[in-house]
Amino acid sequence: MGIEKRARRPTSLAVRVTVLVGLATTTMFLLSAWSIEHSIERHFARMDLAELRAAWASVDAALRRDRISTPNPAQSQGLADAMAGSHGVSIVIRNADGRLLYKTVTPDLDALVRQVPATANLNLDALHIWRTSHHVYRGAVLRSGDKTVVVATAIDFHLQYLRKLQNALWAGTLVASLISVLVAGLAVRQGHAPLRRISARMREMTTERLHTRLDPAHVPIELADLVAAFNAMLTRIEQGFARLRHVSADIAHELRTPVTNLRTQTQVALSKARDVDAYREILYSNLEELEHMSAMIGDMLFLAQAEQSSVRRDASGIDLNAEICGLFDYFEAWAEDRGVRLELGGQAGKVDGDREMLRRALSNLIANAIRYTQHGQSVHVRLSQDERWVKIEVCNPGTSIPAEHLPHLFDRFYRVDPSRQRRGEGAGLGLAIVKSIVEAHPRIRLVRMSLPPLAVSCRRRFAPRDVPQPIRVIQDELNPDGALENGCHANLGKLDVNT
Repeated sequence: MGIEKRARRPTSLAVRVTVLVGLATTTMFLLSAWSIEHSIERHFARMDLAELRAAWASVDAALRRDRISTPNPAQSQGLADAMAGSHGVSIVIRNADGRLLYKTVTPDLDALVRQVPATANLNLDALHIWRTSHHVYRGAVLRSGDKTVVVATAIDFHLQYLRKLQNALWAGTLVASLISVLVAGLAVRQGHAPLRRISARMREMTTERLHTRLDPAHVPIELADLVAAFNAMLTRIEQGFARLRHVSADIAHELRTPVTNLRTQTQVALSKARDVDAYREILYSNLEELEHMSAMIGDMLFLAQAEQSSVRRDASGIDLNAEICGLFDYFEAWAEDRGVRLELGGQAGKVDGDREMLRRALSNLIANAIRYTQHGQSVHVRLSQDERWVKIEVCNPGTSIPAEHLPHLFDRFYRVDPSRQRRGEGAGLGLAIVKSIVEAHPRIRLVRMSLPPLAVSCRRRFAPRDVPQPIRVIQDELNPDGALENGCHANLGKLDVNT
């Protein structure tokens, strides 16, 4: 298998924001420069149009008055007098045959006649620009009766001004864009200062300072959710470290008693010579302690695997009646020895789920119920179902657990009365394993406890047999912490299974 390609780091937020602001401001400046240039260019065109209209009005009036049809010096003087007030305007007049009737001292303007048709109205749409060898003109080809008149004015000064203005606008746009990018970069850096301060505070966090929290009130509102999420993560980590410390202490405490017993019994056995039966009795006693330790270590290993989600889960159809009857057969001899009756009531259909995990959870509940049920009493397992749920309740009689112990019933090694640690009662991991199964299985979730009567509940939702997807988990009214190997409870447990 080849080495996976390393994921590309996303572009810096500061770079992205700065580039975006720079593009936006540059675009705005470019549009502003184009608008200014276009507006001034239109203004010059209107100025030229006004000047050409004044000259055209005088020439048209003279042509209609003098009825010029052939070249005539006297009439040409009249046209020159009409053009006297129009400085900078050039004119060419030809008759219907194309003969030149009059022209000002100007380069050849006849090229415009060959390029555009004549019109009777002088407006912006009639104006055209063309170049000669030395100048640039704006003009129009007009009709006055049967005559063709070309009026034009040089716009070199206007174009020169526009070129200078254009250079100034583009230079200003470039400078303004660079300044805006610089300011945007500084603003983004300043805006990220709270993030840098938060990062510095986070780097100060150590396992000895997990109690420290960031104050959401001292950060911008945009970062309040981040700070709240970080504080929540710290709380979970702190709780995890606390549980780890407690578990380590509990394991040491639980192992100390059997190890001490083994050492004491071995020392006693070695203190003097004994017969074979005495050694055999000591070895059996040691074996019992070793089996107790082995069972506890196996339970701890299962809990660790469940927390790491390494427990294999295989979904299959489960016949709940058959499973519970099988568990009753398994516990029957022990229950008879303790004088406890096992009773199953109700019916339930098949559900989809992990058979081994459900069996182990039910086994722990039933075992706890048998262990803490008085002689002559009964353990009841009741099945019921509706359109959505199959419910499995494991109930036994007993005294109520004090309310202060309820939040800890699913903790490892927890007992309501620590002095009641007797041989055969287990290590206090029964409901801790049930809780781990519930949390490890994607379709199981513990719900809250209700009083009275006392009921330790967990709800298991299954998809219908023909629906393969997992089902959402819901949570009711129980603090899902604790273990129930404590000798005093009423309803031991309930599993709700969605059909």
